[in-house]
Parts: sequence; structure tokens; C-alpha cells
Amino acid sequence: MTSFKHLLLVLMALLGLCACGPSPATGDTSGKPSVVATTTMIADMVRQIGGDDIALTALMGPGVDPHLYKPSAEDAQKLGTAKAIFYNGLMLEGRMSELLDRLAAQGREVHAVTAKLGEADLIHPEGAAHADPHVWGDAQLWAKCLEPVVEGLSRVLPEKAGVFAQRGLQWKASTLALHDWAKAEAAKIPVERRVLITSHDAFNYFGRAYGFQVVGVQGISTVSEAGLADVAKTVDFIKSRQVKAIFVESSVPHATIERIAKDSGAKIGGELFSDALGAGQTYEQMLRFNVNTIVEALK
Repeated sequence: MTSFKHLLLVLMALLGLCACGPSPATGDTSGKPSVVATTTMIADMVRQIGGDDIALTALMGPGVDPHLYKPSAEDAQKLGTAKAIFYNGLMLEGRMSELLDRLAAQGREVHAVTAKLGEADLIHPEGAAHADPHVWGDAQLWAKCLEPVVEGLSRVLPEKAGVFAQRGLQWKASTLALHDWAKAEAAKIPVERRVLITSHDAFNYFGRAYGFQVVGVQGISTVSEAGLADVAKTVDFIKSRQVKAIFVESSVPHATIERIAKDSGAKIGGELFSDALGAGQTYEQMLRFNVNTIVEALK
């Protein structure tokens, strides 16, 4: 039995104990309901809507790669006692999917923020088994992920439903304004220079929204490493397109991009936040940082 499967069995057992005991905890010692979010981007959204009315826990911290994240026994306890759980879906939290499905089957408040996106919203990379999960790269699309959060929190605290709805309207307006700002900033780069090369395909939605041709050395997941052929192909592409700069990612090792930069002659334009926010960052700050870094390097 693999170590992960053993861990999964342990987690399931812990969840069973939580389910067999008293009903899920109503909150922390302050009486606020306990709410869990998987990624930093989702935690930021839930925090904006829930505010001081909830006790929020983010399972993954700054710089953590959700593709590779392994849930711990402590995570199982947090999930088992949470009144609501919010996750990305689309297999972003690949190693947690079975655990989240088990909780949903128990009738718990488990919500994928991408659940209400339509097929036209999603990008299906060629050869991929599922849709690209990195929807937060497009601020307009990320705004569409708000509804499951407002609905889920309102079921936990129905007396606060109006408050959550109002906060949601404010957050959505701010996020749509952020989208317009990003489009205007990207337009400062000549069309032929809007080529975004990063470690893995975390920026396809960003590219579609803001007019970039995106090249990820790896696929949409970081589970497998880039091969020599992928590296060579990227180097050739950079030379043929005379790309000025390429970018490393905060949650992915830098070695491959550094090698490509050396072999191609392109400079490293900076570090982008892809699958996780930086320490103390909000989603808005993350997107603004990424856009400013890309525009400065490529214009």
C-alpha cells in the first residue's frame, strides 16, 4: 500500500469519528462557525465575504502548490469539524478530491467555487483529462465563482444572508474593475510581444482574458516534471519569436526556467504568483503584481 493510500485511510477513519460524534462544531471558542478553504485564493474570497462573522481556516499557505498538496491528519480534523468547506474543484486539489467527495456524500456543506461555471467558461487543454483549473487568472471569471461562496455561507448563517450578499456585490464590483484595469495595462504591450512563458500552464485563463499567447513548459499540473524535449522546444520557440523575458513561479521550482533562460538568451522577467498568493497578499494584490511584472518585462 502506498504511503498516500495509507494516509487516506487514516483520514477517512478520522472523518468517521467526527461523523459519529457530536454534530460538526459550530465554531471556535468565540461561537463563530468554523469555515475551511483549501487554497489561498479561495480563502481570500471567503474572508472578504464572511468577514468577522466566521472563523476561517486556510489549509494551504502562501507559496503552497495545490497540485502536490497532501492532506494531513490535522487537515482531516479541521475538515471534519467545519460547518462549511470551499474548494476550487476541476482537480486542482487532486490528492484531496476523494476526501472532499466523501464529506459531500455525508451531506456536509462542501462547495466547489467553480461549480457554476459553464462549458464556455472553461479551457480544455489538448490531451488533458479535465478542464484547466486555474480560473482565477481571469478576474472576470473569478467573479463568477462568488455565488457558491455567498450561498454556502448563507446556509451556515442564514440570519447573515443579506450581509453576505451585500459584501458579495461589493467584492464583485471591485473584481470586475480589476479585470478592466488588467486589460488596459496589458494593452500597453505591443501585440507581437504578448508572449507569456512560465513553468507550467497556470496562465491560460489569464492569457485568454488579457490577450497573451501563453506557453507553459509543463502541462496544467505540476505533478510531472518537464522533459528534455519540452525544454528544447521552448528554447527554440523563444529564439524564433525573439521573446525578451520569461517568468518563474512562486509555487514551482525555478531550475527549469533558469535553464531555459540561459539556453535561449531571454532574461527572467520576475517571479509570478500562480497557484498561491504571497504572504499577506490579497487576490487583487496578486493579480496587480503579476500584471505589473509582466508588462514591465515585456513592453
